[in-house]
Amino acid sequence: MNTIATYNHQPWNKGKLVGQKAPLRVRDIWAIRVRLQLAEKTRDLALFNLAIDSKLRACDLTKLRVRDIAHGEHVSSRAIVMQQKTQHPVQFEITEQTRTVLEAWMHQAHLRSENFLFPTRLHGSDHLSTRQYARIVKAWVTAIGLDPTMYGTHTLRRTKASLIYRRTKNLRAVQLLLGHTKPESTVKYLGIEVDDVLEMAEQTEV
Repeated sequence: MNTIATYNHQPWNKGKLVGQKAPLRVRDIWAIRVRLQLAEKTRDLALFNLAIDSKLRACDLTKLRVRDIAHGEHVSSRAIVMQQKTQHPVQFEITEQTRTVLEAWMHQAHLRSENFLFPTRLHGSDHLSTRQYARIVKAWVTAIGLDPTMYGTHTLRRTKASLIYRRTKNLRAVQLLLGHTKPESTVKYLGIEVDDVLEMAEQTEV
């Protein structure tokens, strides 16, 4: 059974100009995963994998509770989250490798159903802040030799969506996965070339 997480705070980037951040390539994803595995950073690996799978904005990802993605000690294969920015629900699949590391993290951190999935020790907050998450992402990309100015938290949101679009050219599917209300937002978000859009239009003519 799916559960829906709801949040009422304003998004951190509302009203701000936030530049496009490049998605990760497949080799970058595995480079980061291997580094985190070798360093035995279970929390960071769980955060990274879930960020890729869920395609959630930082404000939604950092506020997830255990109950949003798990039933008891077992992580669900799918979850639904109410997006803070749009107030629309979005569903995502949690892959087996992500479920495995999430369960390991929950056990290691002794997390209960009502606990935040990624708690913080900082005073005045019960979960990772978007700023903390941004610093963590910066450390990840820097560690594998990427320019940290070219990547950010939106990198992880865009990564799987970009890979899916490249393989399928299915704009509507990516729109649903990202929880966008308008296809124009998805086109802009993915940085799709005009030629690609025209090609899609030709293929859908009747």
